[in-house]
Amino acid sequence: MDHTEKKFYLVREDVLSEAMKKTIEAKDLLERGKAESIGEAVQKVDLSRSAFYKYRDTVFSFSAVTKERIISLFFHLEDRSGTLSKLLSVVALSGCNILTIHQTIPLQGRANVTLSLNTSGMTNDIDDLLSELRKLEFVEKVEVLGTGA
Repeated sequence: MDHTEKKFYLVREDVLSEAMKKTIEAKDLLERGKAESIGEAVQKVDLSRSAFYKYRDTVFSFSAVTKERIISLFFHLEDRSGTLSKLLSVVALSGCNILTIHQTIPLQGRANVTLSLNTSGMTNDIDDLLSELRKLEFVEKVEVLGTGA
């Protein structure tokens, strides 16, 4: 592999170092206008400036990576009248544009649905959407299958 090529991995938050997590928090404060400078941001999250500069171009929140991108979500749903409509409504209200829908034939009262979404118009971040979708009484499981350009 050429040294200019970079590989990226999606990792769970609990395996990141504290400095990496705090760097993401500081970047989020700056992006949302909750801190006016890097100095202010690192002070708010209790991080050294050197650690921030070390990680700022190497760690990214999942929501930052999925902005202006396509994400595919897999759902395991109870087969009840109106469930797909309610699911699509929550997704649409989040500002996502639904690109594709694939639903399996319901078996034993359950159906699988895969949605491909353009997240560029989202008003909240993907974590908020996933949390809201998991709260729906008919949703048994939500998984992120992948992201892409």
